[in-house]
Amino acid sequence: MNPFLRSLIVWSLGALGCAQAHVASNSFLQLQVEGSSITGSLELAVRDAELAVGLDTNRDGRVDWGEVRAAEPALSLYLQQHLHLATHDGGCALTAGTLQINERVDGNYIWQPLTVRCPGIPQQLSIDYRLLDNEDPSHRGLLSLTAFGATQTAVLGGQRITQSFDLAHPSAWYAFVDYLQAGVWHIWSGTDHLLFLLSLLLPAVLVRRERRWQAVPQALPALMNILKVVTAFTLAHSITLSLAAFDLIRLPGRLTESAIAASIIVAALNNVFPLITDARWRVAFAFGLLHGFGFASVLADMGLPRGARLVSLVGFNLGVEAGQLAVVLAVMPVAYWLRHTTLYRRGIMPWGSTGIAALALVWLVQRL
Repeated sequence: MNPFLRSLIVWSLGALGCAQAHVASNSFLQLQVEGSSITGSLELAVRDAELAVGLDTNRDGRVDWGEVRAAEPALSLYLQQHLHLATHDGGCALTAGTLQINERVDGNYIWQPLTVRCPGIPQQLSIDYRLLDNEDPSHRGLLSLTAFGATQTAVLGGQRITQSFDLAHPSAWYAFVDYLQAGVWHIWSGTDHLLFLLSLLLPAVLVRRERRWQAVPQALPALMNILKVVTAFTLAHSITLSLAAFDLIRLPGRLTESAIAASIIVAALNNVFPLITDARWRVAFAFGLLHGFGFASVLADMGLPRGARLVSLVGFNLGVEAGQLAVVLAVMPVAYWLRHTTLYRRGIMPWGSTGIAALALVWLVQRL
């Protein structure tokens, strides 16, 4: 067998073994300010808690309820060491309650109730978030903070370890910037969305003639293919994202995530066994509607702040487009440069698409 093809097959099999790696590492922190006390909860994925304190004590590759309960003191200590709240009057004392398990589409989460005592009635709140800072730098915390009848949201962690919030006068501009960053982060960490887009873009520098893929002769046809696909995908997911964000249409999370995995399989296999070649933008639009519901699930977890719902939605959508555009600009010049080569037409195009379809099939089975 050709060494290149052999290496691609090995890569595909390796990807199957790491099928869970596509799941973004997010926690969900909810805080409600009432006078000098703050109540709320933190949801942390069991897989992330395993990284943090090591839940799987018997090393059998599974975490059961007994192991979670046994690790409760270690989890509470870890939380107190890596999450700090403070006001202008000083630091706040955080107490973790009895944990429970909450099921989400991407797995089980540890749900930890929180009680925070602050000196005086806070007008501003500073949050220092360092969960999984060493174990997984890609981890982020999705914050929903309610005070004085208004809700603010933010993405915690990464380069912004410590953030301050004006509880009495929340800023709409701050909400826009934060949701913009959340949109960029979601598209970059959402491997399933990126692989769907990549499956549609791989043939953009090729044309189907005489039952085989050939390189486009000039840059203009390739550019038009890319523009059609990206525009159709953007328009479609913007429609359903907006409808879902304002609670006009909702789909069950497990159904949405399963349909997204199925869309990747269809798009990738269409590169290997072409049925639609000149109108891939239609595929991008049709399945982009489903991906919009996937984007909306992140907004549902964060919540749209009252008083800044529209600006937050626009910020998140622009963030998704900016992250998507960055990927296109990084990938497509290389694809155009390689389009004449056998490596691209007989290697990357068919075998890369096969690897994507195989990985998405595993995701589909898991999500179903």
